[in-house]
Amino acid sequence: MSLSAEERERISNAIRATEARTSGEIVCVLARSSSEATALPIFIAAVLSLALPWILVAFSTLAVREILLLQAVAFFALAMLLCLPPVRVALMPRAARRAAAYRAATDQFVARGIARKKDRAGILIFVSLAERYARMQPVFDRLYTHSQALYDDLDAQRGPDDLAPGA
Repeated sequence: MSLSAEERERISNAIRATEARTSGEIVCVLARSSSEATALPIFIAAVLSLALPWILVAFSTLAVREILLLQAVAFFALAMLLCLPPVRVALMPRAARRAAAYRAATDQFVARGIARKKDRAGILIFVSLAERYARMQPVFDRLYTHSQALYDDLDAQRGPDDLAPGA
């Protein structure tokens, strides 16, 4: 999905009109996908390809060379199919999709420097199409120091396998 020029102009006009009435900045990010993780699709392709020779040996009279060739072709075909963005995203557990999108939204918030703006007032509207995830992340000067300390504490406690809050 992509936005037409008319839709982009309507969004830009709405943002400019809102920013004119506030001291904060509004930043919109529309991402096709929040993650390019391919480990699960490759793992599934490998497992299915490893099972194929056993099935072919049991139910066919193919030579070993033909079986190995079919195994290699099956692996590459499955890997290409399962790594297509819609299939790859569908294979990811919902919690993992949300965690990837949450992390991408947080990264965009930091990368775009919203928290460093004058008076630390701003909002990021992040939409990830593949994960069907949207997040509005505001920051205000009064809340910034308290929330930043909380986020720092949470990041320090979060393990590498932990998922996004609420996931």
